[in-house]
Amino acid sequence: MHSVTSTQPKISAVFTIPVIVVSLGYFVDVYDLLLFNIVRVPSLKDLGLSEEEISRIGANIYNWQQAGLLIGGFLWGILGDKLGRRSVLFGSILTYSLSNIACGFTNNIEIYSLLRFIAGFGLAGELGAGITLIAEILPKELRGYGASVVASVGLAGAIAAFFAVKLTDWRTAYFIGGGMGLVLLVLRFNVLESTVFNKSLENRGSRPIPWWSIFTKWSRFVRYIRCMGIGLPTYMVIGIYSTFGNEFAKALGIAEEVPAGSCVLYTYIGVVTGDFFSGILSQWLHSRRKAILLMMTMTFAGVIWLIYGGISLATTLYICYTWLGFSIGYIAMFLTTTAEQFGTNLRATVTTSVANNVRATVLLTLPLFQFLKPELGVLQSGALVGALCFALALLALSKMEETYGKELDYEES
Repeated sequence: MHSVTSTQPKISAVFTIPVIVVSLGYFVDVYDLLLFNIVRVPSLKDLGLSEEEISRIGANIYNWQQAGLLIGGFLWGILGDKLGRRSVLFGSILTYSLSNIACGFTNNIEIYSLLRFIAGFGLAGELGAGITLIAEILPKELRGYGASVVASVGLAGAIAAFFAVKLTDWRTAYFIGGGMGLVLLVLRFNVLESTVFNKSLENRGSRPIPWWSIFTKWSRFVRYIRCMGIGLPTYMVIGIYSTFGNEFAKALGIAEEVPAGSCVLYTYIGVVTGDFFSGILSQWLHSRRKAILLMMTMTFAGVIWLIYGGISLATTLYICYTWLGFSIGYIAMFLTTTAEQFGTNLRATVTTSVANNVRATVLLTLPLFQFLKPELGVLQSGALVGALCFALALLALSKMEETYGKELDYEES
């Protein structure tokens, strides 16, 4: 009885203003990040493009957004370690909110591409800085619960984006996303800077370690690659299996029409619940590695079910995608683990860049899937890409340090 009584107030301490504001920030982040994917066809059709142009130019605009994420991931991370986590949260949300509002007014393809690049750049700073901040603010025993709250609230933004587009037009959906961001900006005035960061800044005399030392010191670089590796299955499922769910449905011989958007929606419904579960699982097991391994194993089982399970009905396929979404729901958990792997003077750079680099791995796995598809077909191509991602992820996890309960008040030398 004594242990239950002593832990109760600690668990309630998770629901602080920083955790709530970071959670809402991630909600807006996911909403805005996925919005172009959802409105790509109607927006470009409204701008007068043909079906062939929509496919070609739409892919080009998406690549601009991804380029913004990659560049922003490093720049916001560097600023986070130089100026503070709070500064990045303000700067990033202002950038992508104004860009999304501008997207709602655009009538020009070139400007649309530029605005999606700026939006991607802004969105790159949100999740990494937020996870870094709450990892440093929360007691070490409660970080897993904090990750659960952030992830479950945040990923609901994907579901909100689908319904916003369904209930309004594409321009209004952009206005909603930008408006939510500006409202959130006001709330963030109540968020204080991490005391761990402030102490670190005083100790190093405002001279952070160079960010490129991540790549010049072998042991540090290996740690960085491992952090990316454990996240590979998550965006493989989202970027290939879910995004091309209509192609998997045809390859499985499902007679009913299966829109790709529905597959993505059911996947994200699973992700919301899975991300909440994985944080609690990590607390229960007192281990980040064991929790991630269990979620990876569940993901692998879901992939086997999808490709070799003989699914013949659309309803069963949607259940499978919900399972896959639930099992890849360790996104906030692997980023919390990433934050715990590095010292305060590099923590924001690493966490923010890893978050966006893992998102961008689709730029490698998707071309491989498309290259293999004419020869092997959809199912076998998906199986081969999946096998590669799981092999790399398990190798990364097997060598990774256990960081549950680790003190974060230390520096990289």
